[in-house]
Amino acid sequence: MEPAITGKKILIIDDDESVLRTLKRIIDKIRRECVLASSAEEARRILEQESFDLVLCDIRLPGESGMDLVRHILSGYPETAVIVVSGLDDPDVAEKALEIGVYGFIVKPFKVSEVIINVSNALRRQKLESESRRYRENLEQLVAVRTEKLQDTLDGLIKVVAGIVESKDPYTAGHQRKVAELACAIACEMDFATDQVKGILMAGTVHDLGKVAVPSEILSKPGRLSNIEFAIIKEHPQVGYDILKGIDFPWPVAMMVLQHHERMDGSGYPCGLKGNEILPEARILMVADVMEAMASHRPYRPLIGIDIALEEIAKNKGILYEPDVVDACINLFSKKNFCFTSS
Repeated sequence: MEPAITGKKILIIDDDESVLRTLKRIIDKIRRECVLASSAEEARRILEQESFDLVLCDIRLPGESGMDLVRHILSGYPETAVIVVSGLDDPDVAEKALEIGVYGFIVKPFKVSEVIINVSNALRRQKLESESRRYRENLEQLVAVRTEKLQDTLDGLIKVVAGIVESKDPYTAGHQRKVAELACAIACEMDFATDQVKGILMAGTVHDLGKVAVPSEILSKPGRLSNIEFAIIKEHPQVGYDILKGIDFPWPVAMMVLQHHERMDGSGYPCGLKGNEILPEARILMVADVMEAMASHRPYRPLIGIDIALEEIAKNKGILYEPDVVDACINLFSKKNFCFTSS
């Protein structure tokens, strides 16, 4: 006889007192604690008050059917195994019971060895599945914690990289943060998924990373840039992409950075992409970038202002800029009083 398993409790449900007594005597042989119920109603009350590792349930009960009660137990008490007991040796009923998740099917009149084998196997399986379920839950929690730590590290790295760019180009200090702020607001206005918004925040925060390769005297030069100087400036999306492409972000951050100066009609740079060739996230970044740039002071021109910036994107809606993005941006400023909070 196998040793007792501490804490293993079995609920036996049958409307026949003789069957209840017989099953109890068998369960006592394997030293398991058992509780008896003579109806589905009584079983439900007991289940609400106590926890069980295994239920032996007659398929025919007064009032509620045994199969309905079995379904209730399987859905409401996933840690509890179920064995169906039936007075009919019906293969179709047995197959149906197994399909919904019961661990065994015992036919009356039953043999003592048959009950012991079914109960012992069900308890072993229930234990293994419970341990497996807890292991998966613990693993999921561990992965979530590690992912959060990795995200925090990535966020910190991005902020450091953004700070390096802005320390080299003091005239655009805070520009990347403001672009990221507006781009995220536009994305939310357009009902982008939360995960997509996180990617846009990441790309917006480093979208001008490639400017580390541009000489400081060009970045801070007052007045108009020469053609050669502007050509050098135009290389910064490609440089930023080349720096970021080797990092395995959960989002296409490098590609967003590469495309933030593209335009819907193909007149942008560095690749001259048009329409659907441009990522949806990059279409948002390009509008946010234009808005923030025109609303801020630059060494080569004075501040232009929000109103003129809004006129600029409205005028080029459907030409340079994605119409839905322009509408969302204008709505933020004109109806929702959006203002930059990043310094």
